[in-house]
Amino acid sequence: MATVGPSTQPALPSGPAVFKTIPYAFILPEIICGTWVWILVAATSVSFPLLQGWVMYVSLTSCLISLLLLLSYLLGFHRNSENWKVLDSLYHGATAILYLSAAVLQANATIRSEAGPHAPLYYQLNSAASFFAFLTAFLYILHAFSIYYQ
Repeated sequence: MATVGPSTQPALPSGPAVFKTIPYAFILPEIICGTWVWILVAATSVSFPLLQGWVMYVSLTSCLISLLLLLSYLLGFHRNSENWKVLDSLYHGATAILYLSAAVLQANATIRSEAGPHAPLYYQLNSAASFFAFLTAFLYILHAFSIYYQ
């Protein structure tokens, strides 16, 4: 006969504990770095619309969805349901793939802006946007794998 004991699964954090618990503590840096990506790309007047349009879409959409996810964790909407872990893992995994594609396109835009009409300024802004795009992609990957191995 099996005994029913307390669950061995850790509880999902709520409130300020979100900022102290891995992988949920990655959400705020993801939002901040993602915000820097779209601010820096927007500062270049989106010189390459086909490339940087996707970067702007991914960064802005994931920033807003991550903000909603953070607020839901802070307010305790998850009610300690295991479905939230699956949702969180799927969201961060998919967003990591999308952000990695956006980071590669932003790096391409950076290379193309090296010899443009606004070369020094746009190249520097695009370089910074590429750095933050790859950093954000790394944070999303780290978050997705941390939840998976938790």
